[in-house]
Amino acid sequence: MLHENDLEQVMARGSDPTLVNEQIQFFIDGFPFLPLSKAATVGDGIIRLSDEDIKEKVSLFDQKASEGDITLLKFVPASGAATRMFKSLFAFLEEGKSDKSVEEFFDKLSTFAFYEDLKEVLASDHHDIATAGRTVIADYFLTEKGLGYGNLPKGLLKFHTYPQRARTPLEEHLVEGALYANAGGRVHLHFTVSPEHRDKFEKLVVEVLPTYESRYGVKYYVSFSEQKASTDTIAVNMDNTPFREKDDSLLFRPAGHGALLENLAGLDADVIFIKNVDNVVPDHLKDTTVTYKKAIAGILLDFQARIFAYLEKLEGGRDGALLSELDGFFQKELCVSPPTAFAAWNDEEKAAYFKKKLERPLRVCGMVQNVGEPGGGPFWADNADGSASLQIVESAQVDMDDAGQKSTFQNATHFNPVDLVCAMKDRHERTYQLKKFRDPMTGFISSKSKDGKELKAQELPGLWNGSMADWNTLFVEVPLITFNPVKTVNDLLREQHQ
Repeated sequence: MLHENDLEQVMARGSDPTLVNEQIQFFIDGFPFLPLSKAATVGDGIIRLSDEDIKEKVSLFDQKASEGDITLLKFVPASGAATRMFKSLFAFLEEGKSDKSVEEFFDKLSTFAFYEDLKEVLASDHHDIATAGRTVIADYFLTEKGLGYGNLPKGLLKFHTYPQRARTPLEEHLVEGALYANAGGRVHLHFTVSPEHRDKFEKLVVEVLPTYESRYGVKYYVSFSEQKASTDTIAVNMDNTPFREKDDSLLFRPAGHGALLENLAGLDADVIFIKNVDNVVPDHLKDTTVTYKKAIAGILLDFQARIFAYLEKLEGGRDGALLSELDGFFQKELCVSPPTAFAAWNDEEKAAYFKKKLERPLRVCGMVQNVGEPGGGPFWADNADGSASLQIVESAQVDMDDAGQKSTFQNATHFNPVDLVCAMKDRHERTYQLKKFRDPMTGFISSKSKDGKELKAQELPGLWNGSMADWNTLFVEVPLITFNPVKTVNDLLREQHQ
């Protein structure tokens, strides 16, 4: 399907022609559904921590961090404009449409953290915010005429009000970093950003870093990366032929957060915290988040030490007692059930199976109780090798035409808030090649349009879904207060953001 000129275009973007052809084949064949065994629940795939457990794990983490035994890093996906946050306001500005959310926005305008900035930018053009019309206010709020919030990423919007200054999510992540990603006074953070916004992120960091370094007595090391163009996926027409631009070139589109696996793989740290850019709260609500972040990091370190110890024992020789112990460890603690033929395997085959399963990246994922938020959740799922393990699963991965599978998905007791702590190095301090642990059959296909023409787009396996499908995975229940996303601007009016 690709012409010679197409191959030149593919190579020029740094993409692999073989992968592009595979992507086209995925459009033709579709992605298989992921078979769910059951929902993960407390006591059956989800760990519930007692007060004593929390104290123990926090202490373990604090000791390792303070002694400088481990390097820590906080990874924050922060790409893309926050346009969807202001969907209703754009409809009001461009089409004159209003609804309850628009009314609420204007009625409570003075309570938003960006109010003073908006007031100032209006005044600079001789508008009084108290008497200016709503259309004028929306225009100065959303467009480059004023604050330009409609084209900025969430990380740069002012979310929370403080006596000293209003804070952006980027600043809240700096504060969080000082509170739990602090190893001997060194705080490393990495933000993935879009190219058009990178300079604004860098400018803000330069502006605020001295303030937060002084306040928390730390030294920050902040780095940025961009989603690589080589990870974009090809778009196709509805008949699965390559979609072409007006100049006959191929159309490539960003491939979702799964494309950030390459950014994550390029980082060097013993423990990496992953959290979405908009899931932040003001200081008076941070204590619970900090406690549980440290607790799940302590669980990560505990399990990693045990995994490394088992690998050393396997190197020293195998016996029936060790293999039996490993079987219990996998099924009862790591939540990995072996293939049905496992019982008939000889000791050598069992040892090879355990070694392969132990030599994988490790993640501990916080899970909140399901309160009806859209998105994925924790499940036991069947793997291609016949084993079953814990997976974070999105609705698009499930066969909703199958009544049993639909029921299993809908009966999930918990929800994925994107609250991960990861260990990506083996016991020899080498970073795993993360692509080897991705399930390529867990991508997504969606319908889009370009220049009035319908097309199909493809997302790579999600960063915390298919991209981590072959990781050792633990789920831990965390309080709902640790999950406070901002999907619309009016979410900032919730008590948790005031």
